[in-house]
Amino acid sequence: MAKKLVIKVTAGADSPERCSQAFTVAAVAVASGVEVSLWLTGESAWFALPGKAAEFELPHAAPLPDLLDSLLAGGRVTLCTQCAARRDITEKDVLNGVRIAGAQVFVQEVTADDTQALVY
Repeated sequence: MAKKLVIKVTAGADSPERCSQAFTVAAVAVASGVEVSLWLTGESAWFALPGKAAEFELPHAAPLPDLLDSLLAGGRVTLCTQCAARRDITEKDVLNGVRIAGAQVFVQEVTADDTQALVY
């Protein structure tokens, strides 16, 4: 069985290289057949909204909308409950396939057997 990878992204446009690295690693893992759960927290929470990934720019990096699409198609994308609330984002606002969940679910995921957690 493939190992699971849980990636928490804490950066957005405020730290574009760190943000891009997280999305890139997650998308490559999905393409490699790894079970991936990507958590959007802090400033990356905005990428749960339609069109926000298209506003992200970083030279020599894969387009964020493409990476996000691959994650939505082949992995799981979760928006942090508290991060969503602080930004007045609700379930009706987010992209199809994005769920909103809190710390309890995150802890369950990262403590599961055969799981590696990364935080960017």
